[in-house]
Amino acid sequence: MAQFALTKSPTRTIVNQMEREHDDLAERGLRYTREHFDEILSQTETYVRQNPAQSIAYAILAGFVLNRLGIGRIVRGIVRLALLALKPAILIYGAAKLYEAAQDEEKL
Repeated sequence: MAQFALTKSPTRTIVNQMEREHDDLAERGLRYTREHFDEILSQTETYVRQNPAQSIAYAILAGFVLNRLGIGRIVRGIVRLALLALKPAILIYGAAKLYEAAQDEEKL
């Protein structure tokens, strides 16, 4: 029986390296966005104030593209679900606050 050395194939090594580089790129982009969020936000606000018509056109175009891709339906579904869950959440929050107030009154 011949014994084979267990080594990684060159192809697998290259794929692993590419995956690490891709992950690094995504992580760097996320880190950059988190670190510079306020700066990006102020730049966006400045651009919108300087070019309101063009900004509205971009927003309409982005909305149209999202609607055509089907992502709009997903986002609408999530918003509907969130709004549907908001009413019971507010009710539960109010009941908890009432309970806390009643407990505080009993302690006095």
